[in-house]
Amino acid sequence: QVQLVESGGGLAQAGGSLRLSCAASGRTFSTYPVGWFRQAPGKEREFVAAITGSGVFTSYSSSVKGRFTISRDNAKNTVYLQMNSLKSEDTGVYYCAARTPYRGTAYSSGNYDYWGQGTQVTVSS
Repeated sequence: QVQLVESGGGLAQAGGSLRLSCAASGRTFSTYPVGWFRQAPGKEREFVAAITGSGVFTSYSSSVKGRFTISRDNAKNTVYLQMNSLKSEDTGVYYCAARTPYRGTAYSSGNYDYWGQGTQVTVSS
């Protein structure tokens, strides 16, 4: 069982930065790949970024690649999402999620077993 708690959301101006954190419980957290997803009002939840359990491999959606960086510190059971050059279209609730290794692709929310409660990110233009 893994429990996830996001933090770090808030209000930022376009062009600014925020860093989200996802703190996890569980001694085996380092074995779980983790993804970040977001959901804007009236839209479906979408993939943002993912990282393997070791942290060696990462992937990003085309809309955030080059602006966002996902990383993890397994000693602290925490995954981060550094968001730079924010745009108004980055506004939404951001969720972190963990999935059983080798269970499908990182891009589909249906492949994730554990979810945090979400943190609101609002970017003003």
